[in-house]
Amino acid sequence: MAGNTSNKQGSAVTAVNVAHIARLNTLGISLARVDYDRYGQNPPHIHPRATEILTVVEGSLYVGFVTSNPENKLFSKALNKGDVFVFPQGLIHFQYNCGTTKAIAIAALSSKNPGVITIANAVFGSKPSILDDIVAKAF
Repeated sequence: MAGNTSNKQGSAVTAVNVAHIARLNTLGISLARVDYDRYGQNPPHIHPRATEILTVVEGSLYVGFVTSNPENKLFSKALNKGDVFVFPQGLIHFQYNCGTTKAIAIAALSSKNPGVITIANAVFGSKPSILDDIVAKAF
């Protein structure tokens, strides 16, 4: 079923992992369906315990990941229906609906519990907050 994309990101991730299907325990896999509204995005995030392979089922996406320091090189590509892209474990990556219609993708991850850390939420939404001087100097 389609996820509710009426949020500030314009996307919805419906995860299927060990928390949802206990039988995935020890199998080392999980899935997610990602629905994107027009111009919606799955914002920059990482999966600390999994590599992800994403397949576009409907629409078009602009996707990418950034390598680690010191290179910080962006690898990106515009994808269409049927195209596949791999995001290496632990690297910051994103997806953006660059098409004029809604988009859908299926992500397969190499862990029963891949975890997700959304970069902006972690940096700007930590409790307690990271000191403003530290964040300002970093950005």
